[in-house]
Amino acid sequence: MIITCEKCRTKYRIADDILDKPELKVRCHKCSHRFVVRRAAAAEDAFLLQDELHPDFSRVIAISNQKGGVAKTTTCLNLGAALAKMGKRVLLIDFDVQANLTILLGFRKTKSFYEVLTGGVKHIGEAVLKTRYPNLSLLPSSSKMALLKKKYLCQHNFEYLLRDKLKAIQDSYDHVLIDTPPSIEFFTLNALVAANLVVVPSTCEYLSMHGVSQIHDIISVLKKDINREVECKVLITMYDAKNTSEKVICDKLRQTYRDNLFRTVIDKDDKMQESHIVNAPISHYDEKSRAAVQYMQLADEIAG
Repeated sequence: MIITCEKCRTKYRIADDILDKPELKVRCHKCSHRFVVRRAAAAEDAFLLQDELHPDFSRVIAISNQKGGVAKTTTCLNLGAALAKMGKRVLLIDFDVQANLTILLGFRKTKSFYEVLTGGVKHIGEAVLKTRYPNLSLLPSSSKMALLKKKYLCQHNFEYLLRDKLKAIQDSYDHVLIDTPPSIEFFTLNALVAANLVVVPSTCEYLSMHGVSQIHDIISVLKKDINREVECKVLITMYDAKNTSEKVICDKLRQTYRDNLFRTVIDKDDKMQESHIVNAPISHYDEKSRAAVQYMQLADEIAG
């Protein structure tokens, strides 16, 4: 059976027994375009290629955990940089008032989502900055972002603000990664509603594991409200295999989340702190370091 990618016209030969269901979601290996192959009702062996019918579960990615200090910002930066190195067009969104992601990329006193909502810029794309790294852009944060919660939190459907604004630029990127604060409030809820995939970084300690459970509960409620699927996967970060208690909690996480756990584990690595000091992603600071290799592995998991 021959199928053709509608975007780049690359042809693929696939075994007939793979198409044993009414429809099959596939992705072009060459251009990463996702589409669905459907069995036509009129002819059993005829197939219709249709444009993307289901959400791309790796397109908009929220990085979230109620617990602080679990490497949310570090993961957002380094996963984004790793995807960009693979040739993906990546937009990072700093949705934390502390603006740590913005600072790590060397920006200060920039426009942010505050100006997008209040009219300081006419279009969200005007607030997006190109970083010095190929394929990697940033929608920064600023101290003004703190005012948004006070202004919009009580408004009806406030949690859809980011999702609605993203529609204007989302198709310009292969992946949009959103860094969130360590709490469930205005910014985190907006990020979760906008996302197709939620990455939950967790260190191997009890309180962090509790934060993972809370995020899962919130996403379960959100799925009913927004009426669509949101994939949620746990990422173990800053892992020390020599620490007995961390090994125990790591095993507990594996037992609890199983298929909802990334295969990649991010170990503790002193090179990571060094990369922060020089305002560079780990893959650009030391691409052979343990953390750089692991974030590239994570990017490969997400990009497929």
